[in-house]
Amino acid sequence: MDGLEKLRDRLPPFSQVLGVEFLEADTEHVRAQLTVRPELCNGTKGVLHGGAIMAFADTLGAMGTVLNLPEDGRTTTLESKTNFIGPAPIGTTVIGESTPLHRGRRSMVWQTRITNEAGKLVAIVTQTQMVL
Repeated sequence: MDGLEKLRDRLPPFSQVLGVEFLEADTEHVRAQLTVRPELCNGTKGVLHGGAIMAFADTLGAMGTVLNLPEDGRTTTLESKTNFIGPAPIGTTVIGESTPLHRGRRSMVWQTRITNEAGKLVAIVTQTQMVL
């Protein structure tokens, strides 16, 4: 079973609310995209809300961890740090790619780079996932 098939059964419902579309997934990386819709934007500038960026990245890092767990394993986010670099306006698509920095028995650390369609950096997120 490939990574995308394995994830389909374990996707959090919130990822569907966000509109996350998974493109690639294996134990070494998770890649997905998200279309910037008005309901995901801040109220004043018409750009992707920081919370939506963080939720998108958190989903990718968590799913990367899931792909590295035993069948009955679970995970939860312990810590997340986001650097916001540039905007993502309504109607554009952002691409997130999450890769592991550490994969241990009790925790995993994933870094997610979020870029726009032109490849310009929107944010970098580093998160720690606890292995339950």
